[in-house]
Amino acid sequence: MTDPHANGSSADESLPASVLIAVAESSNIGVLTLNRPDQRNPLSVATMREVTLGLRALSAESAVRVIVVRAEGPVFSAGHNLREMIGRTLEEERAVFDTCTEMMQTVQAIPQPVIASVQGTAVAAGCQLVAACDLAIASSAAVFGTPGVKIGLFCSTPMVAVSRAIGRKRALQMLLTGETINAHTAADWGLVNFVVDPEELEIETATLAAKIVGASPATVKIGKEAFYRQIDLPQDKAYEAMGETMAQNAMICDAQEGMTAFVEKRTPVWQGR
Repeated sequence: MTDPHANGSSADESLPASVLIAVAESSNIGVLTLNRPDQRNPLSVATMREVTLGLRALSAESAVRVIVVRAEGPVFSAGHNLREMIGRTLEEERAVFDTCTEMMQTVQAIPQPVIASVQGTAVAAGCQLVAACDLAIASSAAVFGTPGVKIGLFCSTPMVAVSRAIGRKRALQMLLTGETINAHTAADWGLVNFVVDPEELEIETATLAAKIVGASPATVKIGKEAFYRQIDLPQDKAYEAMGETMAQNAMICDAQEGMTAFVEKRTPVWQGR
């Protein structure tokens, strides 16, 4: 979906990837940065494809244990590029949302946890991206919304991620009114984990990432996949599936090492990925 105020240009399609996003890695943390602040970081088709490729590339790096998604400028993302959605065929419109769905599903499909570090406005598909991430930290300056209803284009795809993060009534309030919520409301509703002062966002994001880096990467991989596999199952089916998952998890070398280290009161040495 898109923000009615977005002013992205279809010229995005011809820009090199380095202009659309930036990808970096250090200290076991991969960082993917939306890099079109002059256009309010629109999620054009080209940008979404590059984000998907960037996530997969970082995921393939053996040293990367956590991925942070952030943005340059005052806007995290204003959503889809409206210019790509005017006067197009049905197949072309479908291609936009197929590309978006692939990006969102990639966030949750890769083994590393993905943290959204939200410095400013995240609306429409930008809000969807935050909701799709495994964890999210917001600056107190951030705002969130699904304003598509105001321009006749209901935020149906953002609804998938947002409603799963905050529940039905609150999601419908955002979707039907198109009004934004502030960062503290977003935290209260469960769209983000917590809110920090703007000047603390980068360090608090790194601190959260570092806590995950300290865990066994093999165990984190098992846990993330298991979480999304069980979350929509009936309770009895979820227990059945997760009981088997824990039994198999207990057999891997890192679990045996971790339990032994705990009993022996020492720091574990992780082996798996």
